[in-house]
Amino acid sequence: MYVIILGCGRVGSELAKLLSSEGHNVVVIDKSKDSFERLGGAFNGVTLEGNGFDLSLLKQAGIEKADTFCAVTNGDNTNLVSAQVAKRIFKVPKVIARVYDPQRAHIYAALGLDIISGTILFAAMIRDKVIESRFSSYLIESKELGVIEIEVKNSLVGKTIQDINIPGEFLVVAIRRLVGVILPESSTVLKAKDILMAVVKVASLSKIKKQFNL
Repeated sequence: MYVIILGCGRVGSELAKLLSSEGHNVVVIDKSKDSFERLGGAFNGVTLEGNGFDLSLLKQAGIEKADTFCAVTNGDNTNLVSAQVAKRIFKVPKVIARVYDPQRAHIYAALGLDIISGTILFAAMIRDKVIESRFSSYLIESKELGVIEIEVKNSLVGKTIQDINIPGEFLVVAIRRLVGVILPESSTVLKAKDILMAVVKVASLSKIKKQFNL
């Protein structure tokens, strides 16, 4: 995958190192040359000094062949404008913009941009820890679905995935065991101390908690 990252701060540099280590072609753009020091010596991608509004620089970065453009600077205006340039002018298939202001996040998401708001994300994470220690709504970008953890004990031991799934409301997608994480089949038998990771419909959360004694 060919990825262009605008912004080499803490988020941008970590993202660049992750993608580069996985074998992807990565180009990082930042207006400060010193910021590239965060990438370290192991980074084998390309770095370019400049801004996300410079069309000639974007072409130099290879945006016309890019699979993804990520705008993750610390400025909402920079991220939103450069994301629109990548999406509208260069037709990059996947464009992601980091936005701090929750109100702007909703507005630009409605316009078709793929928006990630750290403010909304962290607020949701903290809310989940405060209210529902086993439930996380931030893992899925929807207000209708969330992910819940359930420890297998008592009456659940010996049952199969098919026995406990509830079509349209509750679906076990992974099991954490001492030997590692497995993706279960409908016939997978539950063992004591298994940790189930399940997608649950938020509207059914109370029903699921009651059914599994949570």
